[in-house]
Amino acid sequence: MEGLFVVVALLVFVIVTIAKGVRIVPQGDEWIVERLGKYLTTIKPGLSILIPYLDAVAYKVTTKDIILDVQEQEVITRDNAVILTNAIAFIKVTDPVRAVYGVSNFSEAIRNLVMTTLRSIIGEMELDEALSSRDKIKARLRESIADEALDWGISIKTVEIQDIKPSESMQRAMELQAAAERERKAVVTRAEGSKQAAILEAEARLESSKRDANAQVALATSSAEAIRRVTEAIGTHSTPMMFILGEKYISAIEKLAASDNAKMVVLPADLQEVVKRFVSPRS
Repeated sequence: MEGLFVVVALLVFVIVTIAKGVRIVPQGDEWIVERLGKYLTTIKPGLSILIPYLDAVAYKVTTKDIILDVQEQEVITRDNAVILTNAIAFIKVTDPVRAVYGVSNFSEAIRNLVMTTLRSIIGEMELDEALSSRDKIKARLRESIADEALDWGISIKTVEIQDIKPSESMQRAMELQAAAERERKAVVTRAEGSKQAAILEAEARLESSKRDANAQVALATSSAEAIRRVTEAIGTHSTPMMFILGEKYISAIEKLAASDNAKMVVLPADLQEVVKRFVSPRS
């Protein structure tokens, strides 16, 4: 029994030793090997032989692109507006040794670096500029963190701004501001309309006054010409003129009597004498 136990123990020891000495690294990974707690080498994908019990795989690092989700955070702009923003960073480990020995957790380090840099960049912008400058923010963000990430053996492939929007309180304030702006524009439009209407009305009155004045001048001119021609026609004789005036006098009385609004017609007491004078004027 004791001999069997020893054989089994030796067999287990051999299996464990082989397992510790023979390592197969999958494609897309690189493993950091330490010997007695000190960095020894980086083994690439494929079969590698280590010294059992002296060499140990301390870190397993993926060399594929890593997607880091940067959580949503509140950011205050230069004009004291609060906005919410989050992002996604695509990174790649280019130097596994720096990635594991340069920082304790390179994924968390990059995530926090993106968050703090994003706050700094947006804090230098006005609200309207921040909401409409995603590409500008993305370019500045990648440029700002590239050098620091390189010191950790990390390459920043790209950083995408997932969402950037005002906070709920800012949205309500912006809606009120927009409503006030629309009301202001409506008031201005109504005022402009009233102004144009008043101008057009004044211009119409002015044009009407000018036309009335021109008509009165033309009428006066016509009357003067008519009087001149009548004077030339009758000379010093007043009989034709008196006859014409008599006709107009009688016609005016007829029109006055025929009017629907006329309730009473007042005739002069000496009507007969007037008519007789018109008809048979003294020479």
